[in-house]
Amino acid sequence: MSDRKIVDPKELKVSPFTVLGEGWMLLTAGSLKDGSFNTMTVAWGGLGTMWQKPLVMVVVRPTRYTFEFMEKSDSFTVSAFPPELKEKLAYLGSHSGRDSDKIAETGLTPEASSVVEAPSFTEADLVLECRKSYYNDFVPENFIADYIAGQYDNDYHRMYFGEVAAVSATERYL
Repeated sequence: MSDRKIVDPKELKVSPFTVLGEGWMLLTAGSLKDGSFNTMTVAWGGLGTMWQKPLVMVVVRPTRYTFEFMEKSDSFTVSAFPPELKEKLAYLGSHSGRDSDKIAETGLTPEASSVVEAPSFTEADLVLECRKSYYNDFVPENFIADYIAGQYDNDYHRMYFGEVAAVSATERYL
């Protein structure tokens, strides 16, 4: 069980370059109450301010099972975990929830979030509960930097912005 507490987003001490890029996070969408949700590892995204709101930006390829849940849900969570759980996150990022109950296979514990329908995880050190506020699709005509196109094989991400509705964190992030 985590010792997270509800905090103001402005209290967080987190580098988006390490928590996402190096540490990875889990993106979870759907409904715990309905038992219809999925999660995937994310290492691409952003944390910041947009439209005078604290926001999380995540990207999901339409081929991912989680995409279906992002499309039909109005909320999602993004969760960070202790480094010793990175192997479980790797498993969740490399296996599809279409094929098995990959969450049960890792032993992670889904739990109700405090204000959104999307679940979070008991073992998480940091949970950002988000309400979807905007989406847009990546289009190759808009790629300016040369290194972007090589990341794709006609499977372009959809970008989602979510307003941070609640944050819970351990001392590690405060």
